[in-house]
Amino acid sequence: MYAASREASSRAREALRAALTGSDSVAATTGSELFAVVAVLDDQRSLRVALADVSVPGSVRAELSERVFSGKVSPATLAVLTTAVAQNWSRTADLVDTLVLLGQEALLESAADSGRLGAVEDELFRLARIIGDNPDLEQALSDRAKPTEAKRALIERLLAGKAESITQTLADQVVTRSKTSIGEAFDELSDLAAARRDQIVAHVRAAVALTDQQRDHLGASLQRIYGKPVTVHVQVDSSLLTGVVVRVGDDLIDGSATGRLERLRRALA
Repeated sequence: MYAASREASSRAREALRAALTGSDSVAATTGSELFAVVAVLDDQRSLRVALADVSVPGSVRAELSERVFSGKVSPATLAVLTTAVAQNWSRTADLVDTLVLLGQEALLESAADSGRLGAVEDELFRLARIIGDNPDLEQALSDRAKPTEAKRALIERLLAGKAESITQTLADQVVTRSKTSIGEAFDELSDLAAARRDQIVAHVRAAVALTDQQRDHLGASLQRIYGKPVTVHVQVDSSLLTGVVVRVGDDLIDGSATGRLERLRRALA
């Protein structure tokens, strides 16, 4: 984002924090309704452009959003929306993407308020692994030629009775409009949930499944390195032969046999 959109996004997030008072149901409703607003904007280009048109005063744009959505969303959602559209955005897409992010954050806030944030984070990570390990599934969920309702039905069947309702809402939104890798989108959501718990995420590929003791030891070691709690997500990858590969943000720690053999090969080249 350019500077104008970063400032606009910051103010919209302040409005979200102010709106999310009361029970976790307020946050859940706000998140779901922001996703519904995004769906309308995705379908109506003229409205989308009008709400982000910097040649029009922000107050006029806010009034337009209120006329369109008043009575259709809760007061909390409307307050967030009118604040967001009143800002000056560098690109129309930045407004829409920020509304998506605010919807995600509101739903994660609801999960935190109800004590279910850890479960949602873990489900999002596991969903990313399932999709990443199944190319046919990822293709089916990413295929832009496939009807949206078909993709939504597929993800609903995958999660039915197995996931938190908030996880299902987040997943539905991802497959409806994600323009990147579906697996990566779920990884990003899992990281967002961890950040909400003030933790960083270590994505670990291991040659064999780690025991609880090994996972705890790895997490404690990484916490000493990074200075804050670390959520460890493990994916078994037998191609590594032995050891683990750890990714934390842009940092990569390769302690696998494959990695050691590659370093030896480069040293001998």
